[in-house]
Amino acid sequence: MQVTRAKEILQSEARIDVKLDGTPVWIDSVDAEQATASVHMEEQPEVRRVVSVTELQEA
Repeated sequence: MQVTRAKEILQSEARIDVKLDGTPVWIDSVDAEQATASVHMEEQPEVRRVVSVTELQEA
């Protein structure tokens, strides 16, 4: 995924499915300079990770 698309998904009011290594995640924030996103697993909202946006896939 590209940074611009990750930002669009984050700002969207619609539910847009995103996966990280096949696992559904929510995007919490996007750092355009670092090309990273803070995400949490749908099933475990307390577990957050910072990943490269290129690792995210729109489902």
